[in-house]
Amino acid sequence: MIVIPEHKKVILFDGVCNLCNNAVIKVIKFDKKNTFIFAALQSESGKKIIKHLKIDTSKIDSIILYEPGISYDIKSTAALKIMQDFGGFWQITQIGMLFPEFFRNHIYDYIAKNRYKWFGKKESCMIATPELKAKFFD
Repeated sequence: MIVIPEHKKVILFDGVCNLCNNAVIKVIKFDKKNTFIFAALQSESGKKIIKHLKIDTSKIDSIILYEPGISYDIKSTAALKIMQDFGGFWQITQIGMLFPEFFRNHIYDYIAKNRYKWFGKKESCMIATPELKAKFFD
């Protein structure tokens, strides 16, 4: 059983993807309300959460935003909801929600399919610095 701190949203991400790791760093930078914590999909904590949510990651190549006790979102909806939490100028990204999910996810899937080719891949998951350790499971 994994214990998620109260009032936190979990972002599950591909820990070996350079694009995903850079996105996590950006989220940490813009997360002024300290809303998010992170787990790599490949980590033990990530695997436990995925199992709890009954998500087949072989069929869903995606970031996952998990709000314990509420819901989880994947792909473009997860990305847009994450940016919505930043507030301020980032609210403009919510225009994306006006587009049908299938359309947004088509673009998301295209980027996800090519992310290793375009941005590269690490041999192992990112290791959090001591200052950021509290933001990560594992």
